[in-house]
Amino acid sequence: MADIIIIGGHGKIARLLAPLLTERGDNVTSVIRKPDQADAVAQTGATPLVFDVENSSRAEIAAALAGFDAVVWSAGAGGGDPERTYAVDRDAAIRTIDAAADADVPRFVMVSYLGANTDHGVPEDDSFFPYAEAKAAADVALRESDLDWTVLMPGALTLDEPSGTIDPAAIRASNLPGTSRANVALVAAAALADSASIGKNVPFTDGSVPIPVALAAL
Repeated sequence: MADIIIIGGHGKIARLLAPLLTERGDNVTSVIRKPDQADAVAQTGATPLVFDVENSSRAEIAAALAGFDAVVWSAGAGGGDPERTYAVDRDAAIRTIDAAADADVPRFVMVSYLGANTDHGVPEDDSFFPYAEAKAAADVALRESDLDWTVLMPGALTLDEPSGTIDPAAIRASNLPGTSRANVALVAAAALADSASIGKNVPFTDGSVPIPVALAAL
């Protein structure tokens, strides 16, 4: 049993992940921005925590993380506003990584995207550029930290039912199959329970390899 805090707890992936964790006996706290999201989060089995990670200091975030065994970062600005994308997907994520170290939280799982990298190749005039830049910076900060990190890198997200099988050899391309959010939740849950994923990037789309087999082969 572990005490796990999910940042971005009202998001689709988080609301699929929380029940997986609580059903296996973990204690889950899901961080949300709005009090009116609390009921939906509570229905997942998680304890809702209203906390504004975007506008909180490193010290304030560390205080919120104290006592947990693991952090899952599944928050995002949702695109549209470049300034807020940098504020959430880069700055708040990096503050949370630093705060986790300050609070002695050993484990950190980051939900990123397939193809995230400092040399992502997205043109500056592309609306996706701020997100690509922000995620690359946050992922690098996590990899360079002393935390037991895992970076999940799913392909284009869908609302398909979970298959429990993925393609861990996926490389970003326009003709790739989608990646079920439910499968992302399954991968996150498995990664939290499997030390083989520590210090690893996990690129994937939906595929044919059972998730435990894919993680064991990292």
